[in-house]
Amino acid sequence: MTRLKEIGTFKLISGACLAFLALFILFIIFAGSIFSDPSNLVSAFLSDEVQFAIALTLVTATIATILALAVSIPAAYVLSRSRFPGKDLVDALINIPIALPPVALGTALLIFFTNTPLGVFIDNSIVKFVFEAPGIVLAQFSVISVLAVRLMKPVFDGIDPRYEKVARTLGHNELDSFVRVTLPLAKDGVFGAGVLAWARAMGEFGATVTLAGATRFKTETLPIAMFLNLSVANLESTMAIILILLGLTISVLLVSRKIAYRGGIPY
Repeated sequence: MTRLKEIGTFKLISGACLAFLALFILFIIFAGSIFSDPSNLVSAFLSDEVQFAIALTLVTATIATILALAVSIPAAYVLSRSRFPGKDLVDALINIPIALPPVALGTALLIFFTNTPLGVFIDNSIVKFVFEAPGIVLAQFSVISVLAVRLMKPVFDGIDPRYEKVARTLGHNELDSFVRVTLPLAKDGVFGAGVLAWARAMGEFGATVTLAGATRFKTETLPIAMFLNLSVANLESTMAIILILLGLTISVLLVSRKIAYRGGIPY
């Protein structure tokens, strides 16, 4: 009886903590919208600036995610399947951009493109990254590519290598075995990782503002638009942008959570 009472008390305390956190987050997010004029929120949402920020955010985040997956899928596969000298060091290096503040990544990129011969050549002669829209894509890519690797490696870890060995005995080469066998088995996990990376790219601010700057109607993604409007105390536009990001984030997280469980992502 005493044991059951202890379990009941523990569940009650745990449930209270969960309810507190949920209500705390809910209040913080929706407090601004409750005390804002709905007509002003709608007007801000329909403004040219916010519409531009939405379009730029979706385009750059999508491009960055595609590029990140193109690099991260084979990188995660190598980390999962291969043994090579220095693997532990490489695995640790992959974690550095996750641990560093995004502003530090943006600063490192800015220094590279403005203070090194190779970076200056690339920025002046190939692609202009500093204070330009391509810089947004690069900043987002630098943040989400390693995140995608970390998400996809457990997916490949969970796929039995014997399937690939069977494919090899049937005459398929290593690339063919990966494309025809491993990748289809990992498709849910890869898609879930891609969705999470896309969501993270849409919310990227630190590296983006450092490398691409914060210029209205030029490098103004949703997080930068929020920053610019908040800096001039335009609370209606700021709240409208927050609600847009909130809606996109909730939608993405719900979809990715469903896919993540099927694909083997530890979410």
